[in-house]
Amino acid sequence: MKIRRMLATAVAAAVTTPVVLLAAGPAFAETPKPAAPTGAAAQEAGQDDPDGPDFKELERLEAAFAAAEQKVEDLTADRERLKNDLRAGNLDKKVLEELAAAEEAAADAAAAKTAAEATLTAAKEALAAIEADATATPEQKTAAAEAVTTAETGVTEAVAAVTAADERLARATTARDSARVALAQKITLLALDIEAAEQELADAEAALDAYWEGQGEFRECVVDRSVVSTFTGPKSITVGSSADFSLTVKNASDRDLDEVRAVVSAIRLPESWEDIDEEHPNLDKYISVEWKLAADAKWNKLTSQDVALELGPIAEGAAADIALRVTVDAAAPAGEGVVSANTEYANDDESCGVSRQIAKADFDLVEPTKTPTTAPTATPSPSASTAAPAPAPTSNTPVQQGGTRGQLAATGSNDTLPQLGAAAGAALVLGAGAVFVARRRKADA
Repeated sequence: MKIRRMLATAVAAAVTTPVVLLAAGPAFAETPKPAAPTGAAAQEAGQDDPDGPDFKELERLEAAFAAAEQKVEDLTADRERLKNDLRAGNLDKKVLEELAAAEEAAADAAAAKTAAEATLTAAKEALAAIEADATATPEQKTAAAEAVTTAETGVTEAVAAVTAADERLARATTARDSARVALAQKITLLALDIEAAEQELADAEAALDAYWEGQGEFRECVVDRSVVSTFTGPKSITVGSSADFSLTVKNASDRDLDEVRAVVSAIRLPESWEDIDEEHPNLDKYISVEWKLAADAKWNKLTSQDVALELGPIAEGAAADIALRVTVDAAAPAGEGVVSANTEYANDDESCGVSRQIAKADFDLVEPTKTPTTAPTATPSPSASTAAPAPAPTSNTPVQQGGTRGQLAATGSNDTLPQLGAAAGAALVLGAGAVFVARRRKADA
């Protein structure tokens, strides 16, 4: 699963039910402990790790598993639909229409034969009566005899019609039965297809299991406040410029932590939920981030906001200071943004966890101040007046403002937006948390 896709899903969950993110306990892999990077040697975790997990391969395996799972579901649904059709007699429309017409024709032919036979019987009775009547004229006798002949012809034709109708009905019935058999055969063949698809699913699942087995043994990690973070930084950033934030990550536990990481996210908040594409939310479209440890001089580009920063070990009560440079693209529209961070840790004794606390700081994205055009003015007549105050100097460089910004300021904007910003950071953290140590894994010599 792509991290971005997890972010989109988790953002929605976090805004509606934030506890979903905070209660989740990600899994960490038990792996050999690499030497903790220090100073400029600190790397974005998971990058330049040739012996670490192949996430393209993981994505391929997960896609294969999802496709196999969907295939089983589709085939099972198709088979159940065909079984219902068989029970209800939902066959080919033309077959059913022909059967109905044949049944109606057979009934009509039988009724016509019955009527013709009744007519013949009446004609014979009339002829017998005429012949027994001594007063009957020859003409009457001839007419009665012709009536019998005509009735006999009618019966013969009716019998032929019944035979034809019965044959038609037999053919239509056979076609109906054949359609039923064909449907039953499809159901049987689908059962075999389902069996094969289930084997494909089992193979795909086994391939996934084999992949994860190669990454180490996983264990559940706690969600606690062993590591807490605070932000300081500006309240606004001018579009097309950069501003620096300070992130302090403190070990608030009662022990030394052997490996600490931070996941940072900086995004421009969308105006509404309709602006979010669940497949590709692209919330960091206009914002890029650089980072460095406070003691370092070189800035490191954060190549992806789903990559954690490794801070190394932090002693009990100690803290790590990270400088973040947030750059807003000149094409970004004015609006609101948020920078957030969450931390995670793992120890040599196999204990591990993700911070329950999400540090965040909101800021406004403001348009650059335009230099006003000076227009000529007429010289006013002398009069008593109060001196105009000198204009305040303007600058496109945002002013750093101190103080921890643990809450989003009430700016009169949509209440959903601050929640979304925090959720984005939290979702990103918990999405990455599931593969925290897996990304750091080195091959066991």
